[in-house]
Amino acid sequence: MNNLPTIGKYHFMAEPFHCDFTKHLFIGHLGNNLLNAADFHSNDRGYGVNYLNTINKTWVLSRLAIELDETPAIYDKFIIETWVDSVMRYFTNRNFKITNEDGHIYGYGKSIWAMIDTETREPVDIMKVDNETISKHIETNYDNPIKKSSRVKLDSNLILQKSIIAHYNDVDINGHVNSIKYIEHILDIFPLEWYKQHSIQKFDIAYIVESHYGETLNFYTDKEIEPINNEVAIQITKSSIEGETEVCRCKIIFG
Repeated sequence: MNNLPTIGKYHFMAEPFHCDFTKHLFIGHLGNNLLNAADFHSNDRGYGVNYLNTINKTWVLSRLAIELDETPAIYDKFIIETWVDSVMRYFTNRNFKITNEDGHIYGYGKSIWAMIDTETREPVDIMKVDNETISKHIETNYDNPIKKSSRVKLDSNLILQKSIIAHYNDVDINGHVNSIKYIEHILDIFPLEWYKQHSIQKFDIAYIVESHYGETLNFYTDKEIEPINNEVAIQITKSSIEGETEVCRCKIIFG
């Protein structure tokens, strides 16, 4: 296990039913592929969910940034490379590189992950788990051109675009709304006509608190959807008797 290379390399294909009407991979499915690569990489090296669940721990995604020059087209075979370049007390920085089999680069990703206790939902000191296994698999010499994400800024006068109730298909193995489901719901804000003319160049999302089955999620933008600006910030909140609590916020840059 400790003899594995620091960089994992995993093969995927843009399957027809995972592609949109432009015959390119849905960003949500690409996000799932990135998270699968992260899962494969961490499990293979002994600090993944397979081990963590035995000690009542798990990984949760705190931030995900994807920058794309293009998106894999239908039936394209592509490779996701992933590696961790740093570990702090409560967070790790994980990188992604997306290429085709000839080495052509589709884009890159950066993510931040936290480890939590599955019973208390509190953060866990990563370096105290399993003799710091993760620190044996750090890679600091592989380039990722994505700049470190800064906090997404939001205006005070946000515009409510829609509200939905979290249902069965939104909830993942951790019992909360799946991180990729937020992305899918966000992208549904924009009309089909917009996607006929534009593609996503950058998607940056920060997760703040969990939401759960049956909760109402509210989607706000910092500007009107019509006419759409090529750059838009979005906030998701959840409603309760006390009011609204911010769940996550993101910024999208369209090309």
